[in-house]
Amino acid sequence: MPSTADTVSPASLRAWPLPKPSGGKGSRGRVVVVGGAATTPGAAMLAGLAALRVGAGVLTLGVAESVAAAVGAAVPEAGVEWLPQNAAGSVLGTAAEALARRIERASALLVGPGLDDIDETVRLITGLVDAAGDELNFVLDAYALGAIPQLPATTLRALRGRLLVTPNRAEALLLLDRDESGSDDGSAEDGSEEAHIALVSEVAERYGAVVSSDNIIGAPGGAVWTVPAGHSGLGTSGSGDVLAGAVTGLVARGGNLAQAACWGTYLHAASGDRLAARIGALGFLARELVAEIPLVLSELQA
Repeated sequence: MPSTADTVSPASLRAWPLPKPSGGKGSRGRVVVVGGAATTPGAAMLAGLAALRVGAGVLTLGVAESVAAAVGAAVPEAGVEWLPQNAAGSVLGTAAEALARRIERASALLVGPGLDDIDETVRLITGLVDAAGDELNFVLDAYALGAIPQLPATTLRALRGRLLVTPNRAEALLLLDRDESGSDDGSAEDGSEEAHIALVSEVAERYGAVVSSDNIIGAPGGAVWTVPAGHSGLGTSGSGDVLAGAVTGLVARGGNLAQAACWGTYLHAASGDRLAARIGALGFLARELVAEIPLVLSELQA
């Protein structure tokens, strides 16, 4: 386990500046979000809007075909792909074929927000990795996290070094094949920050991934950062989708995976702090985080 962790602060972020935008919208990156089952299209919408709010230039939302028209009307800034679904409204694994043209031009791909069938999600991720070639960076969130341990070994190898995951503590344990008690033998999980850092670092090494888990970020090789911002009010429906979209947008803009995770996690947490001061510690909405993010970003880059 790393003995120390760096603190993510406004000063440290300013010393690690994001790539400066230049040219038109295409130069700021193309984000593809794949999610949005028929019963949960809002998750993909929140993630996509967060990607735009951090400065990504072009957005595509891949969602279940029965809700695609409504999503297109609700998010006019996005292109929408109508993905095949089953009778329950879940996106099918064969949707990777429908997304092939979008993936060819994508700068970053987010999979997971609003998906709701684990078997189809495994097939979907496998197909997307096969279609994406060797360079495209992936961000996996929500149901896609649960699919990771079930992915074929060839798919996991292909993702190493270009994967960013956003698990909460319970999801991080599942990525290590442990139950929520914290270990294989069912013993209690230490809830300390030190234990959380160890958990994040273990996930990062196992999958060759950058990990953002609550306020801890870890990278393969042992680098760890902590974000001393945010509070329990961020534990609200849709908040994780906003975080996943923000880090994906920063990857699309040209940030490396660790940089995108540090910046995105801080922006998400600081936006929650601003809303808590204005609205209250509890009760603000994930959609309000989306609107707050560019204000925090502007302050950091001033």
